[in-house]
Amino acid sequence: MSLRRDLGALAAAVIALGALIAIYLTWLDVTNPLIVGFTFLLVVLPAAATARLWVPATVSVLAMLAFNFFFLAPVGTFYLADPQNWVALVVFLTVSLVASNLSTTARARAREAVHRQDELIRLFELTRDVLQTTGGSGAITELVGCITRRFGFDFAAICLPTSGQWDLYAAGSLRASARTQLVSALGNAEPSVVREAESRTGVHRVIEIEGQPVRFVPLRLGMTPVGVLAAAGRSTEASMFDALAGVAAIAIERAQFLDERNAAELARRSEELKSALLASIGHDLRTPLTAIRIAASNLQASWLADTDRREQTDVILAEVERLHRLFQNILEMARIETGAVAPEARWVHPSEIVDAARDQVQPTLRRHHLDVQIASDVMVRVDPRLTASALARVLENAAQYSPAESRIAVHAQVSPDGLTVTVRDHGPGIAFTDLPHVFDRFYRGKESKRQVSGTGMGLSVARGLLAAEHGRIAVENCADGGARFTFVVPAERRVAAPLASEP
Repeated sequence: MSLRRDLGALAAAVIALGALIAIYLTWLDVTNPLIVGFTFLLVVLPAAATARLWVPATVSVLAMLAFNFFFLAPVGTFYLADPQNWVALVVFLTVSLVASNLSTTARARAREAVHRQDELIRLFELTRDVLQTTGGSGAITELVGCITRRFGFDFAAICLPTSGQWDLYAAGSLRASARTQLVSALGNAEPSVVREAESRTGVHRVIEIEGQPVRFVPLRLGMTPVGVLAAAGRSTEASMFDALAGVAAIAIERAQFLDERNAAELARRSEELKSALLASIGHDLRTPLTAIRIAASNLQASWLADTDRREQTDVILAEVERLHRLFQNILEMARIETGAVAPEARWVHPSEIVDAARDQVQPTLRRHHLDVQIASDVMVRVDPRLTASALARVLENAAQYSPAESRIAVHAQVSPDGLTVTVRDHGPGIAFTDLPHVFDRFYRGKESKRQVSGTGMGLSVARGLLAAEHGRIAVENCADGGARFTFVVPAERRVAAPLASEP
């Protein structure tokens, strides 16, 4: 492609010289050497600006010969009678060659500057890709893919030494046989690569693999070698290849740091979870077990009246129900954490969900007045089990933090957003500092801990169950006291079919 462009420029320059000579000799009758020399330079300079140096040099020689033959006495020969014409001819050739060389050099430097700018843009985009990586097992593989894509390599590989062998992370068109040869070449090159990394010589090794030259450069952090970068296909300057290796080494260190940080964070959260779970469950188990043990001991007394026996039996049943709810919360929390909650939607009426939730926590609601309002006869398509379980936990929370004999209002309606359920209690409300954390796992405010025992799992489980249906839940304090919980579950809706009238 470059040769074709040069030949085209040479042909255009020769045609332009011929046209000028014909115009000067035939039409304009120009014989002034000064005018001719300057116009011939105008032909040489465009050739120098568009082609490689050999083209303007050839055009300069041809222009000099044409200048001598057609315009310097004696005309029609290459002999120069006047010594001054020799000086003019030499000056013309010198000026044209120097101008051609300067133009070619300037164009080459411009191309080099554009190429460097392109390389810097590629390096910048690679660093941006590195900053967007989040670590994990595929971080280095993703890094190699970014290097191959950004720099246009046929293939690239990052090779990290582990336990006397190389871990190879490659991207691009690298066949399995080439991988074997690459690992073999790395084994032979390892001492040299390490020395180069430690001495910072910047020497790149080139090894031919399957007929294609592959360049190796050490990856180093400071003076410490951490691996090798191999690439093939696209020519890259040595300094830029070193910079690329430096970015790759930093990216590897960053990926390892993120993995270590994530592991430490997971360990910390696991310890916090275990501590909170043991503390909450230990306290919440001890109370009902103690009550059950005392009630069971009382039942063994022969002097106990039937009325007292029924009271002790009711205590045992209530505490067993409490334990059942506790273990149910633990199981639901585990399912939510592992993503094992799968919604199964079906058509139900909102009243069915409210009734199912009330039945689940009936012992807790026994000492409260439940005011239920269903504002629509429209049926919705939701998972009634998950929705009712979430509502049951909100009702249980409202009952626990409301005074005995107080009213708990439940309002359900169907809107374009889906099924909206509101639970309003008349308790003390929620402290302002606790509002952002109400739905966190095992979170219980200071006032809550003093008033009611519990594990802090109920509302967290409710949020997790609703999230499985793409629902959401929020809480706010009411102006006249108490708290209002509102959750929305996206759902299809349809008008309930009328009941058939009896004959």
